[in-house]
Amino acid sequence: MKSDNMKCGMQQAPARSLLNALGYTPEEVKKPMVGIVSSYNEIVPGHMNIDKIVDAVRMGVAEAGGTPVVFPAIAVCDGIAMGHIGMKYSLVTRDLIADSTECMAIAHQFDALVMVPNCDKNVPGLLMAAARINVPTVFVSGGPMLAGHIDGKKRSLSSIFEAVGAHAAGTMTEEDVAVYEEKVCPTCGSCSGMYTANSMNCLTEVLGMGLRGNGTIPAVYSERLRLAKRAGYAVMDMLEKNIRPRDIMTKEAIENALTVDMALGCSTNSMLHLPAIAHEIGFDFDISYANPISERTPNLCHLAPAGPTYMEDLNEAGGVYAVMKELADIGLLHTDCMTVTGKTVGENIQNAVNLNPEVIRPVDNPYSKTGGLAVLKGNLAPDGSVVKRSAVVDEMMVHEGPARVFDSEEDAIDAIKGGKINEGDVVVIRYEGPKGGPGMREMLNPTSAIAGMGLGSSVALITDGRFSGASRGASIGHVSPEAAVGGPIALVEEGDIISIDIPGLKLDLKVSDEELDKRRAALKPKVPKVTEGYLARYAAMVTSGNRGAILEIPKAGE
Repeated sequence: MKSDNMKCGMQQAPARSLLNALGYTPEEVKKPMVGIVSSYNEIVPGHMNIDKIVDAVRMGVAEAGGTPVVFPAIAVCDGIAMGHIGMKYSLVTRDLIADSTECMAIAHQFDALVMVPNCDKNVPGLLMAAARINVPTVFVSGGPMLAGHIDGKKRSLSSIFEAVGAHAAGTMTEEDVAVYEEKVCPTCGSCSGMYTANSMNCLTEVLGMGLRGNGTIPAVYSERLRLAKRAGYAVMDMLEKNIRPRDIMTKEAIENALTVDMALGCSTNSMLHLPAIAHEIGFDFDISYANPISERTPNLCHLAPAGPTYMEDLNEAGGVYAVMKELADIGLLHTDCMTVTGKTVGENIQNAVNLNPEVIRPVDNPYSKTGGLAVLKGNLAPDGSVVKRSAVVDEMMVHEGPARVFDSEEDAIDAIKGGKINEGDVVVIRYEGPKGGPGMREMLNPTSAIAGMGLGSSVALITDGRFSGASRGASIGHVSPEAAVGGPIALVEEGDIISIDIPGLKLDLKVSDEELDKRRAALKPKVPKVTEGYLARYAAMVTSGNRGAILEIPKAGE
């Protein structure tokens, strides 16, 4: 066992004395040491129940013959961090989570791990760590929130953000907004639509790192506690069979994840996280790699904010496995990939059934013949940009309009809520990328304000930042290269015409090359917004959004 390195032999007598101090018996010390990475905290609604999940995992590990050892991972609530400096600290935690988990797991020589994440950057950060550490590992998440109910209709977090915009437009009263505030988030769990947390939790199943139901069983269901116990059993079985994350998270598994992502209509943030996870297994790809997969993959689900269904509905319809079975039946998945069950993808999904063709459209009746995401390129985004096309209305699929340029999210929000944005405009928010932000803030506030002001079907938003999975409309993010490194988005001037062609995968600034060269020559570097602390170190090491905003040590002279 790997843990023998820290507990066996005369040399390790001091370590054993410290294990005694922790209360471990000799019998426990002899067993495999299984680290349980607990993301429990009291500020993220999706994490407030994780202590119960961890307790269930501990029981499962112990029953299966291991010694469970709990240690923590941090997590940020994007909804609470939204709209202020806190959002700069969201994406950057992904790498802190990966690094700190790597440190803890290797320093203490755990034989296996169970990861218990739930929200946003917590899931990809721990997937990245799992690939690095490469001991048998299972994921069991905290689970999604149940949808809220207002006037007989299901609602979610994006509803309250849009209500704020509607209030600014004068179409909702303060009392109306208060009702949404009270009711849209009724339980613990990751927010109830196909936002980033639920996207990534669903993809743990597709990657083979989570058991069936990990992405969809609601947080408040006792079924999730049973799932957590089974995760404890499963990791001990993996340890016996020596099945490791890099046996599971292969290039083919990443391709499966991208494929199911397109069918589910996942958050655009998956196009930051899948490249980062792939990088950890030595598979580097540009985001445009997703386009051929999207072109052949039908979009089968319209969960909120794209449509009126929620995670609880997907769970009742058969969950992620039912979606995978639809795709596998037409040859779109690698079914021979290994998983944490010790079985292949094909074996896992062979008996999955689509129980509700209104929630999960059959492949012969999709919402669209192409996937939920698209990567656009052109002279405004030479290295690519990302749009959730499944959440874009038909009339905005092809659009031209004048640029309304802002160098920060706050300035854009003031203009939108101040009634200064008109139908047909293209709002450009720049210097919000990984380096320029720094931290690549989500733009849910401005997209929700646009929707709330009644402009969702006539105004586009383009940014080198990113979007929440709760954003909808013609919201194009991850524009690369970003403004802070001199990307063309830094050259856009007020009134320039921007052309968007989502079916044609194009994003262009209708300005001549000669004029752009003049502007580039006159462009003066912006003073960094942050010059100290973790954000400054992050900005020095982070790469572009099209590479997943991974961290690299700068080369000499850069």
